[in-house]
Parts: sequence; C-alpha cells; structure tokens
Amino acid sequence: MAHPVESVGARDTAAPIEAVPLRHPGQWAAAVVVVALVGLFVYGAATNPAYRWRTYASYLFDTRVLTGVGYTLALTVLAMLIAVVLGVTLAVMRLTNNPVLRYCAWVYIWIFRGTPVYVQLVFWGLFGSIYKQIDIGVPFVTQFAHINIQALNAAFFFAVIGLGLNEAAYMAEIVRAGISSVGHGQTEASTALGMSWAQTMRRTVLPQAMRVIIPPTGNELISMLKTTSLVAAVPFSLELYGRTRDISGVNFQPIPLLLVASTWYLAVTSVLMIGQHYVEKHYSKGVGRAGGMR
Repeated sequence: MAHPVESVGARDTAAPIEAVPLRHPGQWAAAVVVVALVGLFVYGAATNPAYRWRTYASYLFDTRVLTGVGYTLALTVLAMLIAVVLGVTLAVMRLTNNPVLRYCAWVYIWIFRGTPVYVQLVFWGLFGSIYKQIDIGVPFVTQFAHINIQALNAAFFFAVIGLGLNEAAYMAEIVRAGISSVGHGQTEASTALGMSWAQTMRRTVLPQAMRVIIPPTGNELISMLKTTSLVAAVPFSLELYGRTRDISGVNFQPIPLLLVASTWYLAVTSVLMIGQHYVEKHYSKGVGRAGGMR
C-alpha cells in the first residue's frame, strides 16, 4: 500500500487537464447566412431608386420635421405626466377598502383598456360636437362662465388629454402591481414604528415598488412616443408623422418621408432606452439577478 504522503505527491505532479472548447459549427454557419442576408438587404436598399435617398437626406433636418419632433416630444411628456398622476390615483383607489372608489377605478380601467386608443382620439376630436358649451358654476342655480368648445382651436389639448387618459388605465395597473409586490409585513412594520399611511408609502412601499414599476413604465413611455402618430384622429397633424405625411402629400414621395419619420422615432426611442437602462440600474441596487439581496 502506498504511503499517504506519496499519494498526495503523485496527485500534485499529475498533468493538468486540458479543456477543449466545444465547437458549434451550426451556429457559425447560421451567423454567416444572417450576415450575408443583411448585406444583401443593405446593398439592395442602397441601390434601389424607390427609396430616393437624396430626398431623404434633404428632409432629414428640415425645419418642419424638427418642429414635428418637438410636438411629438411635447405630446409624449405631457400625456405621460397626466397618465402617471392619474394612474397612481387610480391604483390607490383600487387598493382601498372603500367599495365605491374601488369600483369606480375598475370601471375606468375597464373602459379605457377595452377600447382602442384611436377610437378614443376620434371621440376627443368630436368633443366640440358632443359638448358645444361648458358652463362653470353651481349646477341648476347659477353659472359664472361659459366656454364655447366649438370656438376653441384646441386640437393639441384634446390630443394630450386623449393620450393621457388612455395611458392612465395602463399606468394604474402597473403601479398597483408594483405596490402589491411589496410584502404586507413591510406595511405592518412601518405602522408599528408609528408611520402614517403617507410616510409608509413614501419611505417603505414605493422605494421597493419602484423596482417593479420602472421597467414597464419605461416601455409605456416608448410606446407613448410611437402612439402620438395616431393623433391625426383628433385631428392634430403638427407632430412628426403628420408633418412628414403633409410634406409627402406635396412632393408625392411618401417612401423617403416615411424613412425620415422612422429615423427620428428610432433616434428618440434609443435615447429613452438608454435612460431607462440607467434608471432601472439605479433602482436595482442591492438586488441580484436571482432576485435575492446581495
């Protein structure tokens, strides 16, 4: 029988294992095919006269197009502000013990999630036909002011309201899911420490819920940016897609103008995606990939 010391020495002098990486010829073949197809598409698009790349370049930074980008950003920001504020309110209403508030919030979400946003925008465009005048005052007693809706040129305002109210229904569910993801014991512990409901939400629940709320909210923001192309139903045509559509109606070249609009949508959404990444990274501090605490 070999001595234990000698066995250990023998193991120490054994040749190291040379790991041979596993080859994947199928993956490399698929990569070559994909690269070849992409190259053929790019070459075909660059040499196809239907794309009219000179027209595309001449309108990419056109003043009217840049103004449309500004209106698109304004629609997105204002509509999302309305959606976030109203969505948080609706989420809190759904989580209360008051059956009236809970039912009203559910009906609102049911209506605005159950009907297409384009149809809702058409209704907002017809708001002046449905309500010709708004009276401000004490109902059935006296009115202090009268607003003639038909005389207002408020297409931008109605577009913001239509987009914001529709998005609020989705934000309500996102916020409700985020708040519900926080354990009930956290709320009980905060109450035991003497915190009020507002302090509990601000210091305990919302900081933990933001990790769940932020990713879908970022997706909704990007989706809202693209949904602004539907405000022609109001009608409002000064945003990006509306401006490029108007220009193409004059020069009869819709393809390069669609490429111009797509380029700006891609540019803005790329910036938003980068911002979303860093915001998610900020609220994910201290949480590992597996969901556990580091």
